[in-house]
Amino acid sequence: MKVSVDISSEYKEPFAVIHTDKMTDEIRRMIDMFGTSETPVTALKNEEDIIVLKPSDIYMVRVENSDTVIYGAQDRYRSRKRLYELEEQLGKGFMRISKATLVNLSYMDSIEPGFGGTLLLRMKNGCKDYVSRTYLKEFKKYLGL
Repeated sequence: MKVSVDISSEYKEPFAVIHTDKMTDEIRRMIDMFGTSETPVTALKNEEDIIVLKPSDIYMVRVENSDTVIYGAQDRYRSRKRLYELEEQLGKGFMRISKATLVNLSYMDSIEPGFGGTLLLRMKNGCKDYVSRTYLKEFKKYLGL
């Protein structure tokens, strides 16, 4: 596939034009990717399959045994990025709740008191993790508590 970028002050907003002889799955994925303001995240479903996820597909990101694991509605993916890189890329709508966990705030299901002043956060996909005391003040502020 050929790619060309034209930079000019006459363009007020970026736009993309795709020239092709037929509609393919690759072209559809590109349309989906460019048609949204969300920055896509690449992840590995297994050792070979690379998946492109929209931030709205991500429920939780957690570091487990020094691997960055992305949780979707039903699947888990592995990312080569560090947690802080994904935190920067995903931006607002996501919040760090512990040293090792980042959550999509729109997929919170319930919150329960935990041990030692923490809160247990349950996500709509069944994932759960504790909001550590370090991040508790900001989390409560988000909730309006």
